[in-house]
Amino acid sequence: MRKLPKKREFLIDGPAGDLEAMLESPPAADLTGCVVVCHPHPVHGGTMQNKVVHTLARGFLGQNFAALRFNFRGVGKSAGTFDNGDGELDDVLAAIDWLRTEFPEKPLWIAGFSFGAAMAVRAAVSPGAEGLISVAPAVSRFANNLDLQPECPWLIVQGDQDELVDIEETIAWVNELNPGPVLECFPETEHFFHGKLVLLRNAVEAFIEKHVSS
Repeated sequence: MRKLPKKREFLIDGPAGDLEAMLESPPAADLTGCVVVCHPHPVHGGTMQNKVVHTLARGFLGQNFAALRFNFRGVGKSAGTFDNGDGELDDVLAAIDWLRTEFPEKPLWIAGFSFGAAMAVRAAVSPGAEGLISVAPAVSRFANNLDLQPECPWLIVQGDQDELVDIEETIAWVNELNPGPVLECFPETEHFFHGKLVLLRNAVEAFIEKHVSS
């Protein structure tokens, strides 16, 4: 029987003040890697408790990763105010730095949903990462015109009926990348993956399993 993950809630020293964070991890002996998971748009109700973010974290935990979720500046107990993506990128980098210090010998991945997926893409370019999963990434608004692109294994998951992030925009963006990420399009699926969270978790776990050495 799989043991329940350990959970810690704490504050990370962020660039605009404290960042509220939660770390869930399997037993140390089983630990395969670690991941930072980024939540949707702070101004539109996004928090680290979002159900898609929760599903992403569970997918990584299922592959014995320690999963760090955090609230962007101005959300929950996190200090600061919304900074249109620029300051939020700095928040992600602070979370990455914390996780690298905590697990210096383990592979580090980055993941996110919607606005958080765009932040994850930008963060994966800057410090480097060993894997990236972006769900319904809001790339046209927050991650377009990158000077570089992530070079790690990279999965994009999006629904074909996404009402907030146009699937055609995502496909056009992916087609401009070389080498491009793996794009998995879920049929009859909206932005928040209603009724499709189990399928999303399965896709996440399969991609991690394929790209992480045993």
